[in-house]
Amino acid sequence: MADKRRFDLFARFIVERFAAPRIFDIAGGQGRLNEALSRLGREVTTFDLRHKHLPVRFAQRAFTLEEPCEAELLVGMHPDGATRIIIEYAAKHRLPFAVVPCCSDNSMPYNPWMRHLAELARERGFPVVQEHCLPMEGRARVLLGEFS
Repeated sequence: MADKRRFDLFARFIVERFAAPRIFDIAGGQGRLNEALSRLGREVTTFDLRHKHLPVRFAQRAFTLEEPCEAELLVGMHPDGATRIIIEYAAKHRLPFAVVPCCSDNSMPYNPWMRHLAELARERGFPVVQEHCLPMEGRARVLLGEFS
């Protein structure tokens, strides 16, 4: 079972680490991370295909590389198949990103998937690629990329 604190823990990590006032939450499900970040004073837009969601700023569509850049940070909490696009979009617009991957989009085991994502970020030009661990049960490793 997923740790019910995951959204609050990740939101606090994001706010402590990044000064970005506007955030894109990619493949954000019902918008629970959006809700947690909004409580901490951030302006968040969640992108997801779900019809049912919390009363948060929500774009009911898939996130693509063509999305207008109206954020200073991209995040994803267990974004499944959208993890790679988060890194690619962030690199294209020279934005930082923070993701907590849960599974790969190509059946790759978890540890090789994490290494692959870190390498992808480096290949896309991120000079800073780090990993942190949230104090929670389940998939808790945060991969982040920054340009400074």
